[in-house]
Amino acid sequence: MTNKVYQDIAPTLPNQPGIYKYFDAENELLYVGKAKNLKKRVSSYFTKTFTSYKTHELVQRIHRIEFTIVNSEQDAFLLENSLIKQFQPRFNINLKDDKTYPYIVIKKEPFPRIFLTRKKYNDGSEYLGPFTSAGKVRELISFIKQFVPLRTCKLNLTDANIQRKKFKVCLEYHLGNCKGPCEGLQTHEDYMSGLQQVRDILKGNLNSVIAHFKYTMLQYATALEFEKAEQLKKKIDYLENYQAKSVVVSKTIVDADVFSILKDEDTAYVNYLMVNNGTIVQTHTVQLETHLEESEQEVLGFAISNLRETFNSLSKEIIVPFEVELPNNILTITTPKGGDKKKLLDLSLKNVNYFKEELKKKKLLHLEEKTETEKKEVLHELKDYLQLQQLPVHIECFDNSNFQGSFPVSAMVCFMNGLPSKKYYRHFNVKTVEGINDFATMYEVVYRRYKRLKDEAMPFPQLVIIDGGKGQLGMALKAINDLQLTGRFTLVGLAKNEEEIFFAGDQQSLKLPWNSNSLKLIRRIRDEVHRFGITFHRLKRSKGTFTNELENIKGIGKQTADELLKNFKSIKNIKTKTEPELASLIGAAKAKIVFNHFQNK
Repeated sequence: MTNKVYQDIAPTLPNQPGIYKYFDAENELLYVGKAKNLKKRVSSYFTKTFTSYKTHELVQRIHRIEFTIVNSEQDAFLLENSLIKQFQPRFNINLKDDKTYPYIVIKKEPFPRIFLTRKKYNDGSEYLGPFTSAGKVRELISFIKQFVPLRTCKLNLTDANIQRKKFKVCLEYHLGNCKGPCEGLQTHEDYMSGLQQVRDILKGNLNSVIAHFKYTMLQYATALEFEKAEQLKKKIDYLENYQAKSVVVSKTIVDADVFSILKDEDTAYVNYLMVNNGTIVQTHTVQLETHLEESEQEVLGFAISNLRETFNSLSKEIIVPFEVELPNNILTITTPKGGDKKKLLDLSLKNVNYFKEELKKKKLLHLEEKTETEKKEVLHELKDYLQLQQLPVHIECFDNSNFQGSFPVSAMVCFMNGLPSKKYYRHFNVKTVEGINDFATMYEVVYRRYKRLKDEAMPFPQLVIIDGGKGQLGMALKAINDLQLTGRFTLVGLAKNEEEIFFAGDQQSLKLPWNSNSLKLIRRIRDEVHRFGITFHRLKRSKGTFTNELENIKGIGKQTADELLKNFKSIKNIKTKTEPELASLIGAAKAKIVFNHFQNK
């Protein structure tokens, strides 16, 4: 069948750049690839002998081929990258990084507030980041508050409200943490000047902030306001000390992105250092899975494109260990042999090696390596910490997921005697809930799971973990009560980020000791339910028809969706376009439909 598929499509393949898509007999998307010459690239799969078993396996499964012509190799690179990220086909490189990263938002409002957020809205606010660590962001915000007095209240500080004397200053003003814009004690210009200092601090540009403080300190000293000058002197000393402790790499390297790679058979690790104003402001390492005969150059190019987009990098220089193919002709790609840039590359490689070794250590902590006695000790420890009535030899864990507001699913994993029991894993297609409603979804899946166990007289677990907030735990408890199963097992919630356990109705959460084996077991169960849910997502997004969010908009067909993706490269970019920008490509009527869809969401 495979040869016939190729023979049927071969005469239509053009000698032009583009992307190609391979589907199996069940219409599941197997692979997306880019090509300088579609005819030569697709033909190579059917005319040459591959040494890789996985490549051979891919070719044997191909049942249907689609291709899209684009204007240039750069367009092919961008479109391929966008489609891989959206559909994650089985045989493409898989970036194992499903985290959500925190931003610092400067809210669009009079006298803007700044705060941490994990969600980015198209509301006109300014989002700085994302950052790799929520703890680092909180530390930054705390650091900023020591030097730049900004309001934290949610008052509507319009000119009219301030002039009417509608508000009074609060304790923050008297503590010196705010200059009182609510009573008109601080001008808008002065407030915005402070926000600019915040931007400079976040970008590692402390010199401009220090220069501003020194200038202001001199003015205070000239006016004989020595107390205010002394306060600024302390701030300057603190900033200079902070700057000295920062990882300052070079005064000659201003802005650059540094990448290194470590490949181990079908797994690759890529480290990213973001350098702003000569200082390392971000560092992050990701793990990737390869499935065909991808070279280090291909894997690194894929990772660079994804990481620069994720962290909104604007650097014009990329420092790498070897030449890579990237879609941006404006970028300078440097492969240093010595000097400060080589030191940066060595530092990146040191980080990627450390990341790999840490993963290896974590795997050694898994219970497969432990004796039966050690496994029982972990379960007894967990029983004592949670004050369970029975030893938790049977544990089940639930997690809800959705992808860009589509494909709501739930996953459940089962651990027996501290080890995964995959034959009892379950996926749930949500049946009774419309749209995205985590609470109602959790009620449905928990009810369905334990109604079945009850009806079939199957044994119940001793411990059930709900991976979510108190609202989801409450709905799971309601499902148990409605089934009249209260007291048959223990139900607990697991906070998404803090790894805190809480019981329904309790005000205080429980934190297991950070180095305890019971917490390591809880983490492993959580990671496993995330992995299992993500796998189900990939299947739902790729099996059946090759659709995307655009095709689900009423009035928008596949041709229009493909045209938008071809030109704007990703749904993320399409969401940022104005209605006139969309209309210039697909016409006013369809542009209005697409624009209103994303605005309403």
